[in-house]
Amino acid sequence: GSSAPPGSGYPGASAPSSGYPGPPPSSGYPGSSGPPPMSGYGGYAPPQPQVNPQIAQWFNAVDQDRSGQITADELKKALVNGNWSNFSEEACRMMIDMYDKDKTGTIDVNEFQQLFESINQWKGVFEGYDSDRSGRIEQNELIQAFQQMGYRFTPTFVQNILGKYDPKTRRLTLDNFIVVCVQIQRLTNSFRTRGR
Repeated sequence: GSSAPPGSGYPGASAPSSGYPGPPPSSGYPGSSGPPPMSGYGGYAPPQPQVNPQIAQWFNAVDQDRSGQITADELKKALVNGNWSNFSEEACRMMIDMYDKDKTGTIDVNEFQQLFESINQWKGVFEGYDSDRSGRIEQNELIQAFQQMGYRFTPTFVQNILGKYDPKTRRLTLDNFIVVCVQIQRLTNSFRTRGR
């Protein structure tokens, strides 16, 4: 049969390429009337930023215990690489940590919306360089991806990164690509603040 490989983890979704199946619709807010949620509402400022209904649906699917919060473990069950492997625990912890403003180890639906948007951006860069659609990018592709993000690294540095995450084939899956991007971002941010 042509059933989806096990462990895809998406309720009712067709096979996703990586991360979430398909970005939310380009209009962003299906079925919402009125202006897009930005600052500067007249006298009816909503207490919370408006959440895209599709993202709210995703959140509820990932939030398996219906706690209103997503843990790294719940996120791990929901995210899949292009080769059908689940995202690593390290990647999920790190992603939750980035948006977990109150440091509870979990994220709510508004924090999840920000994470969702970031994942789609990383996924876009990753898929732009994964030319053979293998779900992995190799050294030259990674160097180009870094350059697009404004980083110039030596081939040796890039080899070391690949060696750390995939000593056998020296390729990065999407989850490891995200981990590397976040770590580099953190390093450059800490250098920038230290330099002031």
